[in-house]
Amino acid sequence: MPKIICINDYEGSRWELNADSGCTLMEVTVNNNVPGIVAECGGSCSCATCHVYVDDLWLGKLEEATQEEKDLIEFLDAARSNSRLSCQILLTDELDGLTLHIPESQE
Repeated sequence: MPKIICINDYEGSRWELNADSGCTLMEVTVNNNVPGIVAECGGSCSCATCHVYVDDLWLGKLEEATQEEKDLIEFLDAARSNSRLSCQILLTDELDGLTLHIPESQE
């Protein structure tokens, strides 16, 4: 059961969430009412409102983003090199301690 750390630098908030392996990061944040994750499309990788910044130490441990995900992120004004869509990150036990930062807003 991985623990996920969510940080909202803009509000000064931090959450430590227990997650089940096999869930997406988006599901865990939405189910735990983490503010800032809108997830309008419900995880179908079509809206980019579950955008997060993955801590640089964790980027190499994630599956590579699909072209579809990269295309959506490309159109975000707040995109960074560590941007990912949380609906596309499948959680595993190896991601215990995964740390992400929530953008100021979801465009």
